[in-house]
Amino acid sequence: MGRKSIGKVRKLEIINVFYKIAKKEGLENISIAKIADAMGVNPSLIIHYFKTKEELTYELITFILEKYLSLFKINTKVPIEKELITVIDNLFSKKWNRLIDDSLFYSCFALTYRNKKIKSQYKDLTTTLRENLAALLQRCMDAGLITNGNSMLKAELIFAIVDGAYFYLTLTSTTHQDFDKGFLNYKIHAYQVLGITQSHLS
Repeated sequence: MGRKSIGKVRKLEIINVFYKIAKKEGLENISIAKIADAMGVNPSLIIHYFKTKEELTYELITFILEKYLSLFKINTKVPIEKELITVIDNLFSKKWNRLIDDSLFYSCFALTYRNKKIKSQYKDLTTTLRENLAALLQRCMDAGLITNGNSMLKAELIFAIVDGAYFYLTLTSTTHQDFDKGFLNYKIHAYQVLGITQSHLS
């Protein structure tokens, strides 16, 4: 039991170092030797846990999913309305954008065109995020907070707005103020998808 726990901690440590190096140098430039060097260990230790860089990449995507899911922690001590607003605010915030480095996220995403397992992981990642939001939206519907409809469709539409907003505003915004203003406008439209008035944004 203790050995298994130590192994889990060591693997997470390796993934964190992998993430930091890949963020700085690019996914294509990373190697097991570089990770070992950064950690001050023999490469054989890395290979003990991850036989190949490909295995490391698979684990990194799982790491990414867990980071994103951290914004969907359920807080039953607050009213459902406040919980929904917190989640929407998190999605349309720098907190969401800064969870994972964009260049690394898209470098991993590019691999989906060549690697079936990574494509499956990304599919599971996006599906899980949408299912978590849909579950929250369904609870809101049951409570009469938002208009009736298909909770999964609403979740998909909100993520379509989020993903499109990040992509477009990152390319077109010249200042942080432009980005924040644009994101606020997209968030208002997300609330409209839910049938919630702008007064809930205060």
